[in-house]
Amino acid sequence: MTEERNGGQHITWIHLLFFCSGFPALVYQIVWQRALFAIYGLNIQSVTIVVSGFMLGLGLGSLAGGSLSNSRRIEPVMLFAIAELLTGVFGVVSLKLFHRIAEFTVGKSLWETGLVGFLAIVLPTVLMGATLPLLVEHLVRSSQNVGFSVGSLYFANSLGSGFACFLAAAWLMRLLGQSGSVRLAALLNVLVASGALAYSSRWRQPKKADSHRASEVIVGDRGSLLPFSLALGCAAFSGFAALSYEIIWYRLLSFGLGDTAATFPALLGAYLFGLALGSRSIGRYSQSHRRENAVRTLSMVIFASAVVAFAVSPLSALALRFASSDSFPSGWPGYSVILLLVCAGASFFGATFPLVAHVSVNPAGQAGASLSYLYAANIVGSTLGTLVVGFILMDYFSLRQISILLLVGGACFAAAVFGVSGCPRVWLNRGPALGVIGTLFVIMAAGPIFPTLYDRLLFKNKYPALHFQEVIETRSGTIGVTRDGTVFGGGVYDGRFNIDLLRDVNVIVRPYALSALHPAPHDVLMIGLGSGSWAQVVADHPQVERLTVVEINPGYLELIPKQPTVASLPRNPKVHIVIDDGRRWLLWNPQAKFDAIVMNTTFHWRNHASYLLSVEFLQIVRQHLKPGGVLFYNTTGSDDVIATALAVYPYALRFINCVAVSDSPLVFDRARWRVVLLNYVIDGKHMIDASDPKQLQNLDEIVAIPEDPTGRMSNSVENNHQLRSRLQNRLIITDDNMGLEWR
Repeated sequence: MTEERNGGQHITWIHLLFFCSGFPALVYQIVWQRALFAIYGLNIQSVTIVVSGFMLGLGLGSLAGGSLSNSRRIEPVMLFAIAELLTGVFGVVSLKLFHRIAEFTVGKSLWETGLVGFLAIVLPTVLMGATLPLLVEHLVRSSQNVGFSVGSLYFANSLGSGFACFLAAAWLMRLLGQSGSVRLAALLNVLVASGALAYSSRWRQPKKADSHRASEVIVGDRGSLLPFSLALGCAAFSGFAALSYEIIWYRLLSFGLGDTAATFPALLGAYLFGLALGSRSIGRYSQSHRRENAVRTLSMVIFASAVVAFAVSPLSALALRFASSDSFPSGWPGYSVILLLVCAGASFFGATFPLVAHVSVNPAGQAGASLSYLYAANIVGSTLGTLVVGFILMDYFSLRQISILLLVGGACFAAAVFGVSGCPRVWLNRGPALGVIGTLFVIMAAGPIFPTLYDRLLFKNKYPALHFQEVIETRSGTIGVTRDGTVFGGGVYDGRFNIDLLRDVNVIVRPYALSALHPAPHDVLMIGLGSGSWAQVVADHPQVERLTVVEINPGYLELIPKQPTVASLPRNPKVHIVIDDGRRWLLWNPQAKFDAIVMNTTFHWRNHASYLLSVEFLQIVRQHLKPGGVLFYNTTGSDDVIATALAVYPYALRFINCVAVSDSPLVFDRARWRVVLLNYVIDGKHMIDASDPKQLQNLDEIVAIPEDPTGRMSNSVENNHQLRSRLQNRLIITDDNMGLEWR
């Protein structure tokens, strides 16, 4: 009785340690990805390099952990402690190391830079990836049950990671920033390592040889019930589908929630909770059911995962109609419906991997080593899901088409496993037929909903009165255009197609004001294209000779030629459009200098918005301004954004909701502005007809925009002294505190 109690106690300790290990692992993932994106940019190539580095490191670590788990000199738990300790040490120096890498790689090619960053991120993720095979080997030696060992450990680690996600979204990133969050994660690594060392010194397992002798008295076939090659394929496809759907679900949820910073951790937390629940169910199943029947169960779980994951997207759109009704709370509580659906979909992926291990790994053999191959295959599949779906397919296929491919793939693997399950012949004939019928039914039932997913997510119960006239999906994001020409990028307002100064429905007067801030803006850089309206105005400025536009989403280039007001922009010989991340482009082109840099920046609270608002970014921009050069950008109504600009530049001026900053004194020259506006010609048409007294009167009213030292009038001008007097003690946005994204 005492031995049984001690056995249960030592298993609980292992689960507790692995639960705590999952917390810092996810904190690192969130922070390190943000830090690397700030260095390498948010374009799809950089994202792919960073995510692939994470996944490859985990895969290599799995193989290393599997190999080390057979060591007779060091216990697996001791190796787990060493891996946790080394991860914590790396965590302490990680952010400084990334900044050193950024300084070292400035001016080098993307692939040279990517390789350096890739190698830097692989080291700690190798350590993280090694931990699961090590602890599986330890538990299997005691329990002789692979399904229970893998399922329970996967449950504990996923649960810890899920809690980390929700704490990061609600508290951690807001209060501690990147550096504080990483220090907390490193402290947890050290505590977990200390706990593992204490555990290792207290509980001693029998030597491996004794474990093998004990296994000989167990009655029955304890070998593999599923061909290992098929098991590897199932593990790989499960990872592929799981990561593919994570990308799909995140795109849908962020579109509906306006792409806030908390969206990804919330979705990832729900996703990880689902994995934890699924793996927990398999841990319990493997203790109470005959192992010989588990292959048949695996085929059903794989098919269910394909169907349920496919259904999450259309069900989310339908659920929002209820969640946005008057009887249901607005905001995040409504979106909790989607998070519950994501949790349900992920639970089947969480059940698949432990069940594959349960039926393919011999518990009397080298369980840790065998498990490491399955885990590596799962991670390789996850990496391919990121690359193939996120990097390639999203440029050529819609979310519906990608989801159908994943559904069919899951059905095929389910059929393959069912074929070797040993079912009676009659069911071997009926099973695949029923699977085909079920697959076709699910596809047909969801058919009418998929084409209107984005409409339903954004407009909710106002759909179909409000809907998109056109939707463009690329790997860089989704763009929707309504009937009145309003553009939504990633679910957030991104401007309107209008360049008419006298019928100003989108505050287009702001880019027209460039001549009031700079006497001769010959060479201009614009970061962000959007609807193209700002770019059209700046490109046709009478004094502008060259306009370079850096835009991250190529979907806008597909959209702009269809709109008459901006259709001529891509054909303008003065305009050069580059598809890249704006910050990355500046870092990789240190020689580029401009008279003016213009940004119609997205909302300051949006995910990753601080990359274009922080002190670090403004210092990068400063190096690209010619003497007397001006940076002019949209603050989207945030005084903290203006205060950050004042902290970097000595001279500033507010115009409506934009701020102009420079190292030279700024004067808002109304007389020069009026002259330039009278000479403005776009597509052969004068913006102001000098022969029309009414238009001249409107022009005078525009140029006479009042000054407002209080900052209370939105349509006003505020000078440098007035701004500095008013905006003391405001938040200064940095890459580390991430501005208002988490607030």
